[in-house]
Amino acid sequence: MRASQRSANTAVPELHVHTPDGRVLRFSQPFRIGRDHDCDVRINEAKVSRRHASGAFEDGAWCIRDLKSANGLHVDGRRVETIRVDASATASLGVDGPSLTFVVEGHATSAAGRATPAATVLKGASDTQVLKSYEERYFSKQSPDAPAGGQTRMIRRAFASAQRKQRRRYMVAVGVVAIAGLVAAGVAYYKHRQVQEQQARAQEIFYAMKALDLDIANLERLLAQSGNAQLKEQARQYMARRRDAESTYDRLLAVRQLYDANLSEEDRLILRVTRLFGECELAAPEEYLSLVKQHIRRWRSTPRFERGVKLAQQLGYTKFIADEFIALNLPPQFFYLALQESDFNAFTSGPPTYMGIAKGMWQFIPDTGARYGLTIGPLAKQRTPDPGDDRHNWQKATTAAARYIKDIYATDAQASGLLVMASYNWGENRVINLLRSMPSNPQERNLWKVLERHRARIPDETYGYVFNIVSAAVIGENPRLFGFNFDNPLAFVDKQTAAGLPLSKDPLIVADRR
Repeated sequence: MRASQRSANTAVPELHVHTPDGRVLRFSQPFRIGRDHDCDVRINEAKVSRRHASGAFEDGAWCIRDLKSANGLHVDGRRVETIRVDASATASLGVDGPSLTFVVEGHATSAAGRATPAATVLKGASDTQVLKSYEERYFSKQSPDAPAGGQTRMIRRAFASAQRKQRRRYMVAVGVVAIAGLVAAGVAYYKHRQVQEQQARAQEIFYAMKALDLDIANLERLLAQSGNAQLKEQARQYMARRRDAESTYDRLLAVRQLYDANLSEEDRLILRVTRLFGECELAAPEEYLSLVKQHIRRWRSTPRFERGVKLAQQLGYTKFIADEFIALNLPPQFFYLALQESDFNAFTSGPPTYMGIAKGMWQFIPDTGARYGLTIGPLAKQRTPDPGDDRHNWQKATTAAARYIKDIYATDAQASGLLVMASYNWGENRVINLLRSMPSNPQERNLWKVLERHRARIPDETYGYVFNIVSAAVIGENPRLFGFNFDNPLAFVDKQTAAGLPLSKDPLIVADRR
């Protein structure tokens, strides 16, 4: 129900909602608060979710409920799920977001925001009584020629004439403003539609690239087995088409300015890393940036990121790991998956599970490790390092991890690196069974679609796992921006690409390595 509508049910008192921009909206039926156009109380601010909260009259009182928003409802700095409005209440959408005041009909709010009876008026104030007397005498709604003294009639006529002129000026002004508003609204709507169409076109190009990635991955498998010259030529053609599509996508983003010009450097890095991992940054949910930033703050609150990255650099892990993933046409930023799994500890062991004990830098369980060529040692059932177990051999385990991730990426994850991460953490079979229930194409099977349709089925641990790796990769692109005193550990990748060294997305190189 919109604010202008009223219920015939007199048993429900109206709730007045005071917004930050001075509006007062009145409700007698349930309503919604949020950023979406279909919300009854629309607050177009970044910290407000599309559907942030709802209001309804329940058990004799108005109640405001949080709709699982990203930033929540806060009263006096404390996050709450429900607010009962007996007289009046004030809440903010997010801890430092916009504030709304809710007032039940028959009450008013004082300067301090507390309820006071609406019938309370000033009493005994002589200046008020005098002003009221003058108002009734000279400016009441009676005819200017009604019986009265000459001076009174003259003042009444002058006031009536001034009112007529004011109304004419007001109507002209309203007409001009209305026309200008219609023109502005039309222009804004046209531009909005243009941006929507351009974003849709950009997304089509992006997912065409992802479809080509899948085709190239399948050709890589065939080339590794046969080395057929015809397949090599087909692979070159696919790679050329893929490069053309990526170039078109980049130009469309730049020329059409589909990125907000006001994006911070941090936001731009988040979108860049998201794209590197194979998800379309233009299709990301509205709360995505804030969720990644939350996990960035968590990394900054502990020494874990710096300690893990420096250990990998000191022990010579960084370049080898990056090279293994690049050689399989995967982003080298999968380096940070090992940070999340083990902090680059090659001799760590996980807790016992029904699938066995995970071991090593990449935390392979016995079955998966053996499937990718790793020897499982005699101490597999004990949480202790095992010299006879290849899972503790960081080089062999890294090669196996790259192949394992590539297989998921090229098949059931439909070229989505973020879905690969979810599968790696949650368990390959459980995630893949979920993915196989969705259409088999990158545009309909990606992390955004999984979250939209199946968020309740994904454990919070897996949800946090994916965002931990993405946020670590964002920090890694420019650690100094986030307060760390060292540079990008993967900076050498860009230098090798610039120098033309053979660590590029060439399916022939991939075939030769295999």
